[in-house]
Amino acid sequence: MKKVFLIAFAAMLCQQLMAIKTMPIQGEVIKPTDAHIQYAGRISFTNPERPAFNFPGVQIAAAFEGTSLRMLAKPKSGYFMAQIDKAEPFKVAFRGERDSLVTLATALPDGVHTVKLMYAIEGYEFFPEFWGFVLDKGKKLVDAPALPSRKIEFIGNSITCGYGNEGLKKEEHFDYATENHYYSYASITARNLNAQHWVVARSGIGAYRNYDGPKTGNPESNMLVQYEYVGYAWKPELRHEATFLREKWDFGRYQPDVICINLGTNDTSTNNYDLKLLKQNYKKLLQMVRLHNPKAKIVFLSGSMLYNKELQQVKQLLDEVTAEAKKAGDNEVYRFDMAPIAGDEWYGNDWHPNVYMDEKMAGELTAYLRSLMGWF
Repeated sequence: MKKVFLIAFAAMLCQQLMAIKTMPIQGEVIKPTDAHIQYAGRISFTNPERPAFNFPGVQIAAAFEGTSLRMLAKPKSGYFMAQIDKAEPFKVAFRGERDSLVTLATALPDGVHTVKLMYAIEGYEFFPEFWGFVLDKGKKLVDAPALPSRKIEFIGNSITCGYGNEGLKKEEHFDYATENHYYSYASITARNLNAQHWVVARSGIGAYRNYDGPKTGNPESNMLVQYEYVGYAWKPELRHEATFLREKWDFGRYQPDVICINLGTNDTSTNNYDLKLLKQNYKKLLQMVRLHNPKAKIVFLSGSMLYNKELQQVKQLLDEVTAEAKKAGDNEVYRFDMAPIAGDEWYGNDWHPNVYMDEKMAGELTAYLRSLMGWF
């Protein structure tokens, strides 16, 4: 009995030591429910005071009074890009066990300022949450500039995520510190066109087969499975847990003008793929995307990590899917090919495009979408 008591006492003491108390937050705490905060991207508001997400590119914007701004988030949420007014964007990190408050700005001229945040990485391992802002005492949020009226959706893989694009060597492997969706071709294209962009993307994902998957495909976790959910579940059983990953996405919340689908690289990544199955799933994905977005133009992209035989096969397959869709009566399906990487100066980590290649791809896609959409 005495032994049991000592064990229980030790456990209680350990819990008390771990429950470290800190000074209360000084300033005006702004909850995520404040009506002045603008959100863009697939976000769960099931708990409105803890908006949750895990796709890259989720954006949060606001206008605030005062001279300083701090941000609250769940500890270990990962990396965000932040921009105050029109200053140069910078990266902030929530990586520590208790790292829930980060300073975004201080010593600003007293007045009204704007903040734009973008989730820079894939959060499928972090389950990030936004917890609000902290302003100077007595200050508040005010009306922020309206979001752009133009709307793009990007469906893709690691290239769209920005995997390794801040890396310097193709031989070096993945690290969250070198993944930055803000500098991806998708994000740059949206800024070039003054458009919103919402993202459904995950490294390694395919239309029918994920990276190095079986020849029969990955029906449990390919894009056909992921597209209809708020967040990405890299293991199917995660959807059965009491998290936002169980939520089906409400497509009424965002109807894009144009949807860019950039898949196929992982489907054909190793010599173990079936082109018939790939085409079949591309057609199913097109049907699914069209069902939920009846008025959008849909563009199938190729590039920039496809080469030689695989590049030609994917391009031909996409041409066929597009032509067959048009023949069946869907005249708003299109094709565009971005140039493959050609030279070491364009590589980031793991042979992925670096930020310079992302800028190059964005330039190509921007010109195409300007013409397609009449966005001048």
